[in-house]
Amino acid sequence: MNLTLYQVDSFTDTLFGGNPAAVCLLQTWLPEKLLLQIAAENFLPETAFVIPSPEQGQYSIRWFTPEIEMDLCGHATLAAAHVIFRHLSFPADKVTFSSASGNITVTRQNDLLILDFPSRMPLAAELPEEIKEGMGVKPLKVLKARDYVLVYDSEETVRALQPNRAILDRINLDPGGIIATAKGDSVDFVSRFFTPQASIFEDPVTGSAHCSLIPYWSRQLNKKQLTALQVSSRTGKLFCTDNGERVLIGGSCVTYMQATIFV
Repeated sequence: MNLTLYQVDSFTDTLFGGNPAAVCLLQTWLPEKLLLQIAAENFLPETAFVIPSPEQGQYSIRWFTPEIEMDLCGHATLAAAHVIFRHLSFPADKVTFSSASGNITVTRQNDLLILDFPSRMPLAAELPEEIKEGMGVKPLKVLKARDYVLVYDSEETVRALQPNRAILDRINLDPGGIIATAKGDSVDFVSRFFTPQASIFEDPVTGSAHCSLIPYWSRQLNKKQLTALQVSSRTGKLFCTDNGERVLIGGSCVTYMQATIFV
């Protein structure tokens, strides 16, 4: 069986920036074991598998890391929409994906693609000892939704964090992770994202983490429109809107590769 696969850098307008994702086009769902094997072979933060739905203008989507299936992934959804708009000559400016997290729309606005995701306001939480010890620097606040959200005093502190992976790997947060965030110097807020026990420890740009970051910083800064940087080594820029129960997450994409895989 031959399958078409694309590799796309998301949340960037520069090749080798942002977060790389594979997008694999299917006509019907393959066995879950095979989907996971493909994702493991790609060895990217996420692989999105996409099939056309019977409804016009709709697709179904699933997301896999090299180890597990995820309930939601921002950068791979953005990459999938990019492939559909650019490489499949999709005529409309909005595509809808059905997923484990409900229907997700992506709208094309000039050079940006805008994700419409559920909001996940993080709430005050206790900090597990493994995270406290493993992160090394005490946060100002500890919050949690799907992910732990650690709020720090400055962008400089977030950039300088050197988590101890050996300690953090003692805790299993599947399917969540650890967000480190602070008010930004040149943008509204910055973040980094770490996933204990995962093959890719620090995710370059994590769209789904902004489901919690956007409502939190919207309240803190009293703003509905926000700009954000995920300050990993690859760096990604996100254009964010707080819409109450939903959040809008915008970014650009660049195609790196189109290939055929044989399974």
